[in-house]
Amino acid sequence: MKINLIEYFETTLRECAGKTAVWDKEREITFDSLGKYSKSLAWEIVQNENAIKRPIAVYLNKSIESVYADLGIVYSGNFYMNLDVKTPVERIKNILELVQPVAIITNNQFEKNIKDVVPDGISLINLDLIDWEQLSWNDDELKSRLLLLIDTDPLCIINTSGSTGTPKGVVLNHRSFFDFTEWALEEFKFTGNDVIGSLSPLVFDIYSFELCLLMSKGCSMVLIPDNLSAFPVTILKLLQEKKVSFIFWVPTIMVNIANMDLLSQMSLPDLKLCWFAGEVFPTKQFNYWHHKLPNVEFANLYGPIEITLDCTYFKVERELRDEEPIPIGFPCRNTNILILDENDRQVIVKNVEGELCVRGTSLAMGYYNNPEKTAAAFVQNPLNKSYPEIIYRTGDIVFINERGEIVFKGRRDSLVKHLGYRIELGEIEHVIINKLKLVKNGCVVYNFAKKEITLFYEAEKEMTASEFRVAIGRELPKYMIPVVYHYLPELQRNTNGKIDRLFYNRQINN
Repeated sequence: MKINLIEYFETTLRECAGKTAVWDKEREITFDSLGKYSKSLAWEIVQNENAIKRPIAVYLNKSIESVYADLGIVYSGNFYMNLDVKTPVERIKNILELVQPVAIITNNQFEKNIKDVVPDGISLINLDLIDWEQLSWNDDELKSRLLLLIDTDPLCIINTSGSTGTPKGVVLNHRSFFDFTEWALEEFKFTGNDVIGSLSPLVFDIYSFELCLLMSKGCSMVLIPDNLSAFPVTILKLLQEKKVSFIFWVPTIMVNIANMDLLSQMSLPDLKLCWFAGEVFPTKQFNYWHHKLPNVEFANLYGPIEITLDCTYFKVERELRDEEPIPIGFPCRNTNILILDENDRQVIVKNVEGELCVRGTSLAMGYYNNPEKTAAAFVQNPLNKSYPEIIYRTGDIVFINERGEIVFKGRRDSLVKHLGYRIELGEIEHVIINKLKLVKNGCVVYNFAKKEITLFYEAEKEMTASEFRVAIGRELPKYMIPVVYHYLPELQRNTNGKIDRLFYNRQINN
């Protein structure tokens, strides 16, 4: 029985020593060297901090250095928290004040950005100041520290948006990553020959799962630079060059590739498996990928950050109409999905909506240093009054279709009462973007003060309000037609590529 993820990695280091572990632009590093850098950094942490089971932040760009920084932290018996170097420093300051990591790992390039906002008591470990010529560590001491851990100790903190402006630090443990990784290895038959096209930012949980594949199976990671998101042709060329076999992406860039018809110009002969998650993938653009790459296995995964990676999945093994939403499917192994109505009763009738709730080892441990928000989201299972059993309330509305598949409907907090009607704003978006194809991307929000449905949209050119109303009026009742329209060349997005709905809500409700 494995207790921490380093036990995966130690086996891989013995079996894959000379194999390339990570490609980073023109650089690459073998598993043997990656292990040595990770252990040497772990020893540096032990010698300078002597902390155990404490958070250590990483403030680096996505690189070979960030990979061995995360692994080094875990080797030292601590847990990592990756920070986004593009985040405004005031937000970084808020995170550091909340979490109070014992140290921040950075380098000369990025230290100057945050040194003035680091709270007292948090030390800086600058990779550029370490003498890497003489890599050294005490194996016995590192092993003894790892023996102090159990599988419910934290592996990482991942920050997610908070309504107060300070992100919430979601704590995920070793056991939950073991659980998901073991399920994925069995269900999708990963091998040590797989090459990962790693596009997600460091701060996203997808990246942490990619590290698990690297540690557990010796999969190689191709780090796709953040700035290439605007250059999908370059990304596809990189996938070809490195013979990438697995990608796990947020759909936004896949939608762009479909809209540009790039897969007609470029083949991906080595790609075997494509996962997507994080937001709704418009079915028309998904069908483009599905038809252009008939030999690739596609799966839609679903799960909020408070669940380790994902809790449901749907292997796309049948044809889907362009106007049909892609189901989120079925629970992953060792995960139970509850669909509860407004009175906390279980929904058992097909096509009846309810809130998706999750129980199982995949649940996060809560929000770091935030017991109030933890207690509000991680609650006693209302269906079980016999003993303590925590579930996570996602706030997402779903239903079970005639095939028994779970289908995502929208956010509970995007359900509004307007003119006496209960309206799901996501439904309006679906009609405008997917069915009518009036715009490339859109975000529908509600102005509570003026009681107006508002559309922010991204399109090749601006449309008049009357053009919108006439077109939408053919599909939706009058009370669901947006009143206000804002044209933007490009919608604001979060670091993980999703449209920043909170930003647009604030635009009209502050």
